[in-house]
Amino acid sequence: MSTSLMVKKMKEAAEQKGYECNIEAVGAAYAKEKKGAIDVLMIGPQLRFSYEQLKKDFPEIPVILIDTIAYGKIDGKKVLEDAIKAMGAE
Repeated sequence: MSTSLMVKKMKEAAEQKGYECNIEAVGAAYAKEKKGAIDVLMIGPQLRFSYEQLKKDFPEIPVILIDTIAYGKIDGKKVLEDAIKAMGAE
């Protein structure tokens, strides 16, 4: 539930910024199927155990852990900003 709320808040923040992007919450297996179409992979705090493996699975893109405080607050703006920064697209 919190992940779908985060996606919604991130989309709202992107719209407010006029930033065009596609934001999805997916499982690791689906992410692997989408390899090559993902610009940044963000991992929720509840899945931090998979972070190192996902970094190995996706060496060509930034793989970042979502800030625990931002996730807890459902701060879509902060998380979107972190994604943009990770991609070097500020």
